[in-house]
Amino acid sequence: MVDSKSIDEIKASIRERIWRIMEDTNIAVFPRPVFGRIPNFRGADKAAERVIHLKEWARARVIKANPDSPQYYLRLKALGDEKIVIMASPRLKSGFILLNPLHIPSNKLSYAATISGAFKYGSLVKLRDIPTIDLVVTGCVAVDKRGVRLGKGGGYAELEYAILRELGVISEDTPIVTTIHDVQLVDEIPLELHDLSVDYYATPTKLVRVEPRGYKPKGVFWELLSEEHRNLEVIRELKELIKSRY
Repeated sequence: MVDSKSIDEIKASIRERIWRIMEDTNIAVFPRPVFGRIPNFRGADKAAERVIHLKEWARARVIKANPDSPQYYLRLKALGDEKIVIMASPRLKSGFILLNPLHIPSNKLSYAATISGAFKYGSLVKLRDIPTIDLVVTGCVAVDKRGVRLGKGGGYAELEYAILRELGVISEDTPIVTTIHDVQLVDEIPLELHDLSVDYYATPTKLVRVEPRGYKPKGVFWELLSEEHRNLEVIRELKELIKSRY
């Protein structure tokens, strides 16, 4: 059995290897260097184009998206398709932002799909007001063939998902997609209780549906929250909301 320290070391090693490959081969694009980031990459737009042909994308009216650069193209496409985008603010410091394309000038959609633009043209949304989400877009440093994702190490993508599960606006069946470069696909990533698996990963060369569907946490593992996570306003808001239900 692999202990938690060993798992942390394995994950850190995978991250460093992927970041180094992307930098050394010039696959990485702005913002650089990609160390410590969800890495942006050449062909991110082509990977996004593969996602938008999914029937799950076509049916979705509300999409939850991460704020990172490689998934910009999916946020922009969602707004252009008149889908509501629920965007996580960086490190969840401001909770979630709701972007309604019907309230954004058409010539400002490309800016609204960025972090600064989302704050300008979107609105911070209370947890109780988040609508049911039809599809989740997440960013990754690496993905394995079972769909297990590896982020940059802060645990925010998993926390965002867990919060939305607690709210009941996403379920076990809500599809999760990501876009990565082919070099970000690895053989195996250790899976922990709070980790998240994707259902589809798209690269500049292919779109893969993960079968069987991977593990999805059912909610927040409160005992595993870091002090940084516990002190987030959105976590305090969630606790109050849960308390009010009983």
